[in-house]
Amino acid sequence: QVQLMESGGGLVQAGDSLRLSCVLSGTLDGMYAVGWFRQTPATEREFVAAISPAGTRTSYAASVKGRFSASRDNAKSTVYLQMNRLKPEDTAIYYCAGVGSVTGAVVVTARGYNYWGQGTQVTVSS
Repeated sequence: QVQLMESGGGLVQAGDSLRLSCVLSGTLDGMYAVGWFRQTPATEREFVAAISPAGTRTSYAASVKGRFSASRDNAKSTVYLQMNRLKPEDTAIYYCAGVGSVTGAVVVTARGYNYWGQGTQVTVSS
């Protein structure tokens, strides 16, 4: 079983930056692709970013491309989401998700993941 734990959320002003962390723990047998998703009470869970198991490939939603950056430190079993130039519309609960990978590809759909964290709240005020 694999567990994921997000941290780093908070309340910031528009234009500020935040870095979210996602720590993977448990029985980590192999490499894991990781994705970031977000959800508000009014929206379904949407894809934000994804990173391949080795960290060599990333993918981003159009709404965050150029502002958000995913990275990882596999020695620490931690994946990061650096969020710059935050906007009020970025306000949401952010979730990280993981799936064991043998292909090394990024995974951009929620149903492609089988492990999920509990989420961390990000609130951006205008």
